[in-house]
Amino acid sequence: MDVGMISVDRWSEGSQVYFLTHLHADHTNGLSSTWKRGPLFCSRITAKLFSSKFPGFKLSLLRILDVGQWNSIPLVSPTTESNTTVDVIAIDAHHCPGAVMYLFRGEFGCMLYTGDFRWETTSKRAEIGRSMLLSALGNDKVDILYLDNTYCNPSYSFPSREVAAQQVVDVIASHPEHDIIIGIDSLGKEDLLLHIAQALKIKIWVWPERLQIMHLLGFHDIFTTKVSLTRVRAVPRYSFRIDTLEGLNMMRPTIGIMPSGLPWKPLEGNTNVFGSSSRHSRSKLSTKVGSHTDMHKPNDNSRTVESYHEYIYTVPYSDHSCFAEIKEFVKLVQPTNLKGIVSSSSSYVDPLYYFGRLPGANLQSQGLRQNFVRKGHERVKDVLNKSTLRSDNSTEAGMKRRSKKYDFLGRVMNCAQIDTTDYQNGYES
Repeated sequence: MDVGMISVDRWSEGSQVYFLTHLHADHTNGLSSTWKRGPLFCSRITAKLFSSKFPGFKLSLLRILDVGQWNSIPLVSPTTESNTTVDVIAIDAHHCPGAVMYLFRGEFGCMLYTGDFRWETTSKRAEIGRSMLLSALGNDKVDILYLDNTYCNPSYSFPSREVAAQQVVDVIASHPEHDIIIGIDSLGKEDLLLHIAQALKIKIWVWPERLQIMHLLGFHDIFTTKVSLTRVRAVPRYSFRIDTLEGLNMMRPTIGIMPSGLPWKPLEGNTNVFGSSSRHSRSKLSTKVGSHTDMHKPNDNSRTVESYHEYIYTVPYSDHSCFAEIKEFVKLVQPTNLKGIVSSSSSYVDPLYYFGRLPGANLQSQGLRQNFVRKGHERVKDVLNKSTLRSDNSTEAGMKRRSKKYDFLGRVMNCAQIDTTDYQNGYES
């Protein structure tokens, strides 16, 4: 049967060990409460949140990797069918709670899988991550980098999360008589909500399941499920709809805020649904007075607060790296080969289109190592695909639903066994 060694964010049969970068739905597609195909490695925070997403999961399958510590994993070599070892270190991806990237060393060389990440140039946390990665690499070169290319297009430029969070606070403060609705996912944007709560000295309403997540993360006093205690509510992104906001405005003045690296507006043909689109006309908005200004100047590519509807503001708060940050990351890593993990986005171009000749990066444009296979065990024959631009309406998370998840070292071999004697620690709270 087809058996590989390591799978990252891919959950079908065929690997000896599995790695999860974080708990967002597009990275857990195929995982379930009954999944039991092998040891599952993840960060300590992800393990703590696991049962809330997958009730009844066999927690003894979880193997916790502490950030910054090398771990040796005994496996069976697909090439020689003899015992071998893979070394792995988890590094903070600064994407959502528990999100990590993985650096692997083994008979296949040195491989880095970022998962989703954002390393801002001004972030102290990202600076720690950069130092940790360079220290872990030592004199080694990254043979292949699997890169979060969600916003790998020069058209995507947005400010740091610290700046964008203050933009959200400014919007709220400029509407003192309004209720506020903020669209978020089931995990992520916690730093944004904390900044709002601290800056405005208020509590924030969240739905019950989200409150459970907040409590697991250690936030016990800032969030509430009592509407009477606050005018600011964080709601599931999927419920962020124009008709809902219009209905709320019939009772009380209400505005909605969508924090996203994508511009959001009513979708063509369905003015009730609010979503992202790569084709749009937009106007900047002053967060202090709410007045429209001119579109971007040619030398000003960083998005600011925008509004496409009288009740809705979109703020460029993103947990993914923008194009300039991706470029700096590739220059830092200097990989030999490069592959984007997102195959479909609103403006998809293969990362090699932009970074294939980046100074300092020793990138090969042809021929990924043939011991790496795509999902479905298709051989990766050519990294430099013809560039294609897609334009589809999707959310920041939804735009990645068709992300490629990779097997590492997929091979055809029989009766591969994994020695589990060293993996009895299981789940740690």
